[in-house]
Amino acid sequence: MSVRPFRDIKRRKTKVINVGRVKIGGDNPISVQSMTNTLTTDVKATIKQINEITEEGADIVRVSCPDENSTSALKEIIKHVSIPVVADIHFHYKRAIEAAENGASCLRINPGNIGDASKIHEVLKAAKNNNCSIRVGVNAGSLEKDILEKFKEPCPEALVESAERNIKILEDKDFFNFKISVKSSDVFLSIAAYRQLSKVTDYPLHLGITEAGSFVSGSIKSSIGLGSLLMDGIGDTIRISLSDNPTQEVKIGNEILKSLNLRNRGVKIISCPSCARQAFQVIDTVKILEEKLAHIKTPITLSIIGCVVNGPGEAAMTDIGITGGGKGNNMLYLSGVQNEKVLTKDIINKVISEVEKKASELEN
Repeated sequence: MSVRPFRDIKRRKTKVINVGRVKIGGDNPISVQSMTNTLTTDVKATIKQINEITEEGADIVRVSCPDENSTSALKEIIKHVSIPVVADIHFHYKRAIEAAENGASCLRINPGNIGDASKIHEVLKAAKNNNCSIRVGVNAGSLEKDILEKFKEPCPEALVESAERNIKILEDKDFFNFKISVKSSDVFLSIAAYRQLSKVTDYPLHLGITEAGSFVSGSIKSSIGLGSLLMDGIGDTIRISLSDNPTQEVKIGNEILKSLNLRNRGVKIISCPSCARQAFQVIDTVKILEEKLAHIKTPITLSIIGCVVNGPGEAAMTDIGITGGGKGNNMLYLSGVQNEKVLTKDIINKVISEVEKKASELEN
């Protein structure tokens, strides 16, 4: 059961590009990305982390390629992972060529920082020959010297001018399979830059608040920044940048999209903050259910409400619901209808059983 959103977000129309098997832009789902923090040369550790990121729900993963050993490692890594790999190059054109030839699905570069025209041509030739896309990654912390001198400081106009310069470099070489980002650690700067950029280009946009911080503060900054843009219909792929395990980035990214009804994956839990009226320990129950239901990928809505004040109303709008009742008799709702009473000690097992049953029904 799904409740029609109060407001349907109308996404901005963009060109469609390919990052491996994942299509970005147009009417394609907004994809979630993360980045490994292992040494890329540690092949086993990198494969393990990519697979953990994938299991959490990432569509694309980025790895650092600062040297030749790292780009060489890509060939083996890519054999053992199921999502497209983006090679983070930044400046060295040879690393970009090596990454494309070793199986990277995308290169994260700024063409204007690569060097002279001949080097850019070699990179784009390698990308074309290996069906490799590019992300133009403009960052407030690494703007071109002349642009920084012109604007005196990072500002939306500076980021957009850098993006437009890099777009022209690619287009002049007849390369069009690319997306763009204009990131900053400042929420307001990022929002303004993306809004300006969305008015002057129809290439897909990669959203992010760079160096957002720790799990709590970074999640909040990213939710405000990306949420504001996504509600305006801006954004085709996202990455949450946290000083934390990459799986947490994916979790927050998916939750942002789920909260805006832009993506449905896994169990969406609606729960109360708990109070003196609660008939069971809501907070502990939700924490356990989040962990126990993490393996469910099918979109299902679940309400866990501690008392009857809001419980019946919330349960009426979810696939499965539990509302707290007196003397340990709590009400189970299925598809918005009262089904049976459940003792407090049985809530967790009963909810898991019903969610798994519902997932099986929807999958078949």
